[in-house]
Order: sequence, then structure tokens, then C-alpha cells
Amino acid sequence: MLKAEWEICERAIRRAGAEVMRRYASFEKIADAPADISTDADRASQEMILQEIHAAFPTDRLCGEESTPALVESKNLTGPRLWIVDPIDGTRGFAKKNDEFSIMIGLVERGTPVLGAVFEPAIDRLTYAIKGEGCQVIEKSGTPRQVRVTSTSRLAGAVLSISRSQKEAGRKKLLDGFGAKDAIETYSAGIKLAQVARGETDVYLGDYLTLKDWDVCAGHILVTEAGGIVTSVDGEPIYYEGTGKSLHGRGILATNGLLHTAALDVLKQGRYRFE
Repeated sequence: MLKAEWEICERAIRRAGAEVMRRYASFEKIADAPADISTDADRASQEMILQEIHAAFPTDRLCGEESTPALVESKNLTGPRLWIVDPIDGTRGFAKKNDEFSIMIGLVERGTPVLGAVFEPAIDRLTYAIKGEGCQVIEKSGTPRQVRVTSTSRLAGAVLSISRSQKEAGRKKLLDGFGAKDAIETYSAGIKLAQVARGETDVYLGDYLTLKDWDVCAGHILVTEAGGIVTSVDGEPIYYEGTGKSLHGRGILATNGLLHTAALDVLKQGRYRFE
């Protein structure tokens, strides 16, 4: 199922990854890169991906972060399926040259992700999922390996995925609010969702209230196919509409499933408050 779609997705994401890494090698580090930074590498990556997808599936709709020619030209497409692309997620990690960035592709049917891929080109790690087939990871272009979420059942034993931009004060606030034992930091939301799916962390709270579809769509299905749960921060399902703004200013919560109710309770009870 979705065999052709996965083949195109993998080829496109790896080609884009090679181009991003070519540009990364000569990119001059920006130590104080802002959160909303965009680079020529972002635009080149997105254009390569969208062109490849459109050539293979010409009626499918397209959604992406950058206003590149392929996206502009696709605005009148009306097919029932939707591809959502983040050409470089965690561009601050790219700009700071700390390797913490990913490329993401998601395929949506009737508002729900059915295929997703998060590629970390700097370390050659591809985490992907197809609906009904579980979540897998390919490291160093090796053999796919099935992955699952953790079996952690208490927040006191949980490890959180958090943004490196939270800094020490934000890290402490999250750990204290959730009563969790530790946290792993990275710039990319896609990597955080992949961490939950691979069982490296237990909870990811995306409390950045301007999160867009391309930030989370691909990672969403990684978590659910690995056995976890993904909702908005108020516990509602997320349906991707094609506008890029399907979260409607809400954050996202991804967990191993066992901790989802407890994590939602933390938010409902105000033990962790959004700034």
C-alpha cells in the first residue's frame, strides 16, 4: 500500500538532503540566527521535492513553507490528497551548523496523515511511517528497523523532547511542570516527534503557538504508527486542511500514549503554562 508514494517520497527527500548538505558544507555559520530564519537551502530543497512529487502525482495538492515556483503554480490543484513539505525544519540548527535540522514530507488523505518521513541529512538518519505498517528508521543508509514508543507509564520517569531555544529557564520550567526526570534538546520539531516515535523520549509538547502544518504533519504519523498519540494541547484530533494553519494557534502534544492523559492534565490544571 502506498508503495509508489513511498518510493517517490524517499527519492525526493534523499535528493533534497544531498543538496542541503552540499550547501551546508559552504554555509557560513550564523551564531545568533533568529528563529524565523530562511535560507536559499530551504527554497532549493522545497523546489526539488515539490517538482518530483508533482511529476509523479500531478493532481495531488501541495503545501510547503516557502513560496517557491512549484508551490505557486500548484495553487489551483484540487486533488483529494495533500503533500505537506518542510524543506528544512530547524533552520536555526542549519544556520548555527550544529546538525540539528531535518527535511520532512507528509502525505494526507481526508485530513489525516497516511505517510510521513523525517530525514536528518547531517547524520543520515531517515525515520518514516506508512499507515498500517508501523514506523521504521534507516540509519547510515542501512536496513530499515522497526521502532516503537516507550513503555514509560509515569511522568516522574519521563524524558521530554524540548526545543533548544527554551534555554535553561525554559528547560527547568518544563521539567518542573511535568515532574519529568530529564529532557533532550534540539531545534527541529520533526526530530522531536521522531524521538518520541523511536522511543528515545516519552513526551513532546510543542508549545510554540505558531506551529504550522509542515512543522508537525510528517512527525505526527511517525508517533501514531509507533504506538503513540498526537493531539492538540487541548486534547483534540488534528486534521490537516491544506492551509498550513490547521492547528489554529494551538500547540501540539505527542506522547507514548500511556502518558497522554497525564500530560493533558498537567496543561488543564495549569501546572505548566504557555507564555
